[in-house]
Amino acid sequence: MATKPTKATITFDNSDKTVELPVLSGSLGNDVIDIRTLGKHGYYTYDPGFLSTASCNSEITYINGEKGHLFHRGYPIEGLAENCDFLEVAHLLIKGELPNAQQQADYTQKIRRHTMLHDQMDNVFRGFRRDAHPMAVMVSVVGAMAAFYPEHNDVNDPKLRDVAAIRLLAKVPTIAAWSYKFTIGQPFIYPQNKLNYAENFLHMMFATPCEEYTVNPVLSKAFERILILHADHEQNASTSTVRLVGSSGANPFACIAAGIASLWGPAHGGANEATLKMLDEIGDVSRIDEYIKRAKDKTDSFRLMGFGHRVYRNMDPRAAIMRETCHEVLNELGLHGDPMFKLAMKLEKIALEDEYFVDRKLYPNVDFYSGIVMRAMGIPNSMFTAIFAMARTAGWISQWSEMISDSSNKIGRPRQLYKGEDRREIVPIDKR
Repeated sequence: MATKPTKATITFDNSDKTVELPVLSGSLGNDVIDIRTLGKHGYYTYDPGFLSTASCNSEITYINGEKGHLFHRGYPIEGLAENCDFLEVAHLLIKGELPNAQQQADYTQKIRRHTMLHDQMDNVFRGFRRDAHPMAVMVSVVGAMAAFYPEHNDVNDPKLRDVAAIRLLAKVPTIAAWSYKFTIGQPFIYPQNKLNYAENFLHMMFATPCEEYTVNPVLSKAFERILILHADHEQNASTSTVRLVGSSGANPFACIAAGIASLWGPAHGGANEATLKMLDEIGDVSRIDEYIKRAKDKTDSFRLMGFGHRVYRNMDPRAAIMRETCHEVLNELGLHGDPMFKLAMKLEKIALEDEYFVDRKLYPNVDFYSGIVMRAMGIPNSMFTAIFAMARTAGWISQWSEMISDSSNKIGRPRQLYKGEDRREIVPIDKR
């Protein structure tokens, strides 16, 4: 086996100058060239989107897009989705290990004690228009929590960081559900501590004071899986946003609010919502061939949403789990005959069998199936990204806490390649 290089050498054209840089290795994944000293030599690197830049050390999540691997603290996502509930996965991400039975009971109890929102937060909700997007409400209300819990401005206190994590995990589902209730003009439903995490959210979403609401266990299990599969995904745009804001020492509620804002972007968290909009556009099984032809036409702007993945060059490991869950939900609700779901299943069949899609590895991804599942459960499109944010809060907290605890942490300060004007003199206004 070839020995891994321990350094890289940059040689500059038309110059005798060379720069040696260390090569660092992680426990898994690609080696990285440590360029931190490059600026001393008068150079920086240029990497729009930071696609080839490791911005931090992390022990939380590992992705291998070529092999279709997603590990949290070393555990494959398939095993976590099959054997754990969401709070176990949250404990793993934030604390570093899966809890034992007593630890899980204690952790769950702590979450339950913090699910209610401060009574004055009602006033924050009522300041919005009734047609406000749930994500706009979530960004604002989560950010407003900093005003209700000012003690968390001290981010260097480990005990306060633990309390902040509990408060966020506990309250974000309530905020998300109330964001929905407010837009449809229904009374807020308070959390029920006798229910588990997934059941509690569904109860707050769909219950009314008029009658008793019982959560379907099949739907609760499906929703639990949606949360687990979206809990963390390494250094994506929203996670990097949380880390960048957190690097300034900002309080955790502001950091998570910034992550929600980043996730709201259609290029990031809106994929499952976009998938449903695409299905609505196609409209009927009879039009699938037309749209498949358009998808294969490079000159056509139409793209099939929910197929392929920027990171995974093979099957998204989360998709197989969500596919099974999708069919469980459709069976439970008797929706396989519904025109929209028949259309979705036909598209799935084509993507798994058509040579064009198979050769290009354009398999259905987790967003394709999660969007179908949430629609089947009666969750409106506008709530899809809000639920994504609710799940990803666990990952954001773990990444933020890891960064604050890292002694090498520095405030983020990316460089730029300036392409503007050279120095100019100001001409008096009457002579311009």
